Amino acid sequence: MKNIKILYEDNHLLAVEKPQNLPVQGDISGDADLLSLLKQYLREKYNKKGEAFLGLVHRLDRPVGGAMIFAKTSKAASRLSEQIRTRQVKKVYLAVVEGSFQTSSGTYRHYLVKNRETNTVQVAAEGTAGSQEAILHYKVLAQGEEKSLVRIELETGRPHQIRVQLSHSGHPLIGDEKYGKTSGKSPTKHLALWSSQIAFKHPVKDEIIRINSQPPQGHPWNLFLESIDQFVKEERI
Repeated sequence: MKNIKILYEDNHLLAVEKPQNLPVQGDISGDADLLSLLKQYLREKYNKKGEAFLGLVHRLDRPVGGAMIFAKTSKAASRLSEQIRTRQVKKVYLAVVEGSFQTSSGTYRHYLVKNRETNTVQVAAEGTAGSQEAILHYKVLAQGEEKSLVRIELETGRPHQIRVQLSHSGHPLIGDEKYGKTSGKSPTKHLALWSSQIAFKHPVKDEIIRINSQPPQGHPWNLFLESIDQFVKEERI
């Protein structure tokens, strides 16, 4: 838990900053996972004898860091899951990608198919069996050194969606070995994708909760520190 930052907590919610390369749930790697660590945190903090309840209402890919929310009660889990299902939850990401954009903003709409054997996702033609529609909106915040800092807002939440759609559109994420190797030898081993803000209606109270998280300052984020600071100020207003 020493590497996991608590961003918000009350009787119904727990929001944390997920470290990169930590799986959300246990997998075949056998590595420590975020959900188990947080349950242990709750057991110790509240002196619970049995297993603590913690509802997983959304996910982040293992290489992705940043803001995540969990439900501490079954009622909160149900209501948050419904908000996500009906696209009422605002999810904003920052990414550093290869290349420059011809337009400062736009929307990507694709149909994605997951290959469960290889755990990869591909863009497919509309109507392909098993395909799901994927929609994201992007805005270019800064460009330089043949790279771009991009604000991404998801309309849908498909597996590997951001990575696949950007790579398919000619802008693979820096550090993404799975969906488009970056040009040359990348000085970072981390995927340049960060969950920057999650905004939603509190499952019990009549108020909007905004959970914010700022990406680390290492490469390639350090190429755009001023733009990131400005983005953070604007998003938190």
